[in-house]
Amino acid sequence: MTQNRESATPARRPGFPELRPVEESLAQSPREPRSPTNEEPRRDRGQAFLDRSQAILEATKQIGALLKHKGHSFALAGSVAVYAHGGSGHLQHDADFCILRSDAEAVADTLAEAGLTVRTPPEDWLLKTTCFGQEVDLLFELAHRPVSTELLARAQELPVDSVRMPVLAPTDLMRGLIEPFSEHYCDFGPVLAAARALREKVDWEAVRASCGDEPMPAAFFFLLERLNVIAPREESR
Repeated sequence: MTQNRESATPARRPGFPELRPVEESLAQSPREPRSPTNEEPRRDRGQAFLDRSQAILEATKQIGALLKHKGHSFALAGSVAVYAHGGSGHLQHDADFCILRSDAEAVADTLAEAGLTVRTPPEDWLLKTTCFGQEVDLLFELAHRPVSTELLARAQELPVDSVRMPVLAPTDLMRGLIEPFSEHYCDFGPVLAAARALREKVDWEAVRASCGDEPMPAAFFFLLERLNVIAPREESR
């Protein structure tokens, strides 16, 4: 892979694949054809999207289709996964995919072949790229736990708009959203909406057990009980 002219190749970290960013191409930002009269300049396709949610959805479909075509093991996570399970179409921030750490370099090669720039941030648990102007995270860890073959095997193949792809199972999805809650990160709003949308599909006792006695997840479960999203723990037992 060739180096990006704007940044040098990051130093390789122990146990982390050696990845180098590549030059962005038209696969990164597809262009619309010029009008028959050639009077109008080309416009970035991203400008044609109705809103950011649609742009995130299109980026998700593009990356998912690339990973499927090359036969990579992966599962969709985050707000787009909630949407695939029947949640809100108001998508948040970026698109998230779970992949195995051992597959990171092969996945990076696949994205690079499509003309996407692969970035290695200081955190050693994900890769980043950009598609249709939207951030896409490829995660090796979910809620501080390594992505495993068992996690990916539990994923359900669902349609994401017009593209079918593996999507994290609802229980794994909610576990990945709730476990990270801490004194430094406790934005309950988006996760509350996801819990309401998926409540009939989630094994809540399994999610509680995985969170242990951590105070912020416990506070969130209390909120879910008070709002009648889930049954109080005594009743569920």
